[in-house]
Amino acid sequence: MILGSIATVPEIRSVFSQGEFMSIENCNEPVCEEGADSIQLVIRSVEKDLGEMTVRRILPSLRRRAVGPFVFFDHMGPAQFPPGAGISVRPHPHIGIATITYLFEGEIFHRDGLGYAQPIQAGAVNLMTAGKGIVHSERAGSDLNEVSTLHGIQSWMALPDDREECEPGFEHFPADAIPQTELNNVTIRVIIGSAFGKTSPVPVYSRMLYLELRMPNESRLAMPEDVGELGIYVVSGTITVDSSDYSDGEMIIAATGHCPTIKAGANSRVMVIGGDSVGDRHLWWNFVSSSKSRIEEAKKEWASGGFSRIADDPEFIPLPGVKQR
Repeated sequence: MILGSIATVPEIRSVFSQGEFMSIENCNEPVCEEGADSIQLVIRSVEKDLGEMTVRRILPSLRRRAVGPFVFFDHMGPAQFPPGAGISVRPHPHIGIATITYLFEGEIFHRDGLGYAQPIQAGAVNLMTAGKGIVHSERAGSDLNEVSTLHGIQSWMALPDDREECEPGFEHFPADAIPQTELNNVTIRVIIGSAFGKTSPVPVYSRMLYLELRMPNESRLAMPEDVGELGIYVVSGTITVDSSDYSDGEMIIAATGHCPTIKAGANSRVMVIGGDSVGDRHLWWNFVSSSKSRIEEAKKEWASGGFSRIADDPEFIPLPGVKQR
């Protein structure tokens, strides 16, 4: 899916900051090249060093803005923090999306304007639905005062047209609520959607799929059929598809109608995303919408002090380029 009239990539900004250095950081533009056989496109992330943590931006990129409803896909870490340091993302707004935080290591503490305060640890899922608008912050968890590691994926899914302005919401699913199975020695976690005989309890707003695969060396797995658009991201290790090898930090986009079989060339962790396109979307900062005018409204609202704020977290990230009240 190609997004229409989207902001240029330098304007698409990550909201990660860590320690005392609270600022909005641009991520480096991914490198895209044509694939072959069952692979349409290869997206190679470029690390952005934020000091104590690196972030790899996969989506959006100039050649590929989204995979199914997934319009944003960031790989953060792994990063090790000394005692007293950790992620510290001040309150900021979103519209028009649902966000998923999924950690391999570490802990993040979520707060939002609805009153939810929820830590998330490895293997659990935080689903935040922005809809017509929500404010949240992400801070270090209970491991702040010890040496800690943070490693995970943050992704945004654009809401379909009839849900873009829905009421905001938040749901937490502990790690043991996420279904898991094994096939061909591959451990499969179904984070969102249905695959391999398992269905996630995490609600969806359009057809989509999100999997974590832990693949021993030499293991093979055929991707599910009939999932719409399909992206395969290598978190660590290496995989082979057809006769080409792919390594950590790379996402491959399956050609239309193809369900590739992947083979691990080492012990590997792989994320699979997919689903149906929800149509063209505009993206500026943390705002996603099918309407340019709606994004302009959200910008004015945040700059003027609007949105429901977080009672016990009064800081905020200003709108880029605008003096905030």
